[in-house]
Amino acid sequence: MKERFDTLSATCSRETTRLYSTSFSLGILFFNKEVRDPIHAIYGFVRLADEIVDSFHGYPKSQMLAELKADTFTAIERGISINPVINSFQEVVNRFGIAHTLIIQFLNSMEMDLGEQYYNAEKYEQYIMGSAQVVGLMCLHVFTNGNDEEFERLKIPAMKLGSAFQKVNFLRDVNTDYLELNRTYFPNVDLAAFSDENKRAIEEDILNEFNDALTGIRQLPLTCRKGVYLAYVYYKQLFRKIAKVPAKKVMSERIRVSNGHKFYLMFDSLIRYKLNVL
Repeated sequence: MKERFDTLSATCSRETTRLYSTSFSLGILFFNKEVRDPIHAIYGFVRLADEIVDSFHGYPKSQMLAELKADTFTAIERGISINPVINSFQEVVNRFGIAHTLIIQFLNSMEMDLGEQYYNAEKYEQYIMGSAQVVGLMCLHVFTNGNDEEFERLKIPAMKLGSAFQKVNFLRDVNTDYLELNRTYFPNVDLAAFSDENKRAIEEDILNEFNDALTGIRQLPLTCRKGVYLAYVYYKQLFRKIAKVPAKKVMSERIRVSNGHKFYLMFDSLIRYKLNVL
């Protein structure tokens, strides 16, 4: 029966999330039950594409990404895929009416990562939109569950949160991106001479986006507000750790938040949530 395969598909997406992201996995635990599997499905699909461009060195990445794109849209049309992660994603796309343009924008950004990239301001904004902001919008379709008015009201904050998360990732991974993947995302920044001044300007931009996003988080439906807030708290703490160190250190090591500290942040966030002091 297909129901059994759908259960397998949801499990694969959930395990993909758990394996690749402690922060998002813990955040999703605090969603209402009916929201969890759809968000796992979105994360699992995004992770597939990201792995192709970031990890599958020595394999035909361009061809594999093209196959993923074709398989995804075929699955959406058919309502099924033999790939469990794509199968769970197509179900969410069809159930919540996620616009195909969002998926195309995301995959276009992944294609940008196939070669050595040095971004100007226009390409940087295009990449952020496709790699992060549209993912926030996919999740918002699930959170608002067909309420178009609520979706439009929360659209900009959702994009700001996705953008802030992505830019924090860029700062955290700047050394690997530059030295191993030959990518320079930040426009008008020479990473060979990355300065504290460069870093502060990027951090100011991220902080403004975090502040704008928090306004939207406070207005999210109760089914997901607590979990999104927890993910926000995790990333804000990572941002604070990065902001405290000089540019030279960011270029030489990957700044992390330990799992132990994440659990502390989880309990602190729950208290703040219950006291309504987000």
